[in-house]
Amino acid sequence: MENVAGKVVVITGASSGLGAETARYLVKAGAKVALGARRLDRLEALAQELGSENCTVFKVDVVEREQVKTFVDHAVKTFGRIDVMINNAGVMPLGPLELLRLDEWDQCIDVNIKGVLWGIAAALPYFKAQKSGQFINVASVAGHKVGIGSAIYSASKYSVRVISEGLRQEVKPYNIRTTILSPGAVDTELPASVKAEGVSEGVAQFYKATAIPASSFARCVLFAMSQPEDVDINEILFRPTKQEL
Repeated sequence: MENVAGKVVVITGASSGLGAETARYLVKAGAKVALGARRLDRLEALAQELGSENCTVFKVDVVEREQVKTFVDHAVKTFGRIDVMINNAGVMPLGPLELLRLDEWDQCIDVNIKGVLWGIAAALPYFKAQKSGQFINVASVAGHKVGIGSAIYSASKYSVRVISEGLRQEVKPYNIRTTILSPGAVDTELPASVKAEGVSEGVAQFYKATAIPASSFARCVLFAMSQPEDVDINEILFRPTKQEL
């Protein structure tokens, strides 16, 4: 928990799952959080739970570049600075390519890749100016392993890893840290974004039998954040102990 108290953390996809649970852990550790997502009612309920003095909420769709910038600007205006940007919002459109679910491919690229880029673009000027900061970009085990039906999703998460590694090398002059979190099956609403008939049922069954709590992800965030400023945790890959893939 060292080096977490007092930090201002911006989280996309904060209305449920990984983002919401991470916000709970961060506030408990003494951080301030800016919560962003499309479902404002969920954010407001979470803010009430965490205490209005500890957080601020903002309705944001990460596919909209200007909305992401305005969200980060709002966080800085509210708390005076930003220390960590967690690019967490994501979708998981699994299914064989031959199904040609083209709209889902589009959405996956817009949310999982461009959404991360817009988060980086919004926070980077602040980090450069203050010569400190940390990006935590959410990839996946699917960014390391490709299976039948995961081509588009795996491509998006591999892209997150590539972008993050390029960013890591570029921001050395500004004392900025860059962390990739690559979870396996974690209990969130993400499986609900699988819509392909015959695939969604199998995914739901797999997650029900295998998934570990979202707190596993939150603890990884705190571990990466809590390191001394001269330690940069670049990637954490974790799975349920019983997950084979």
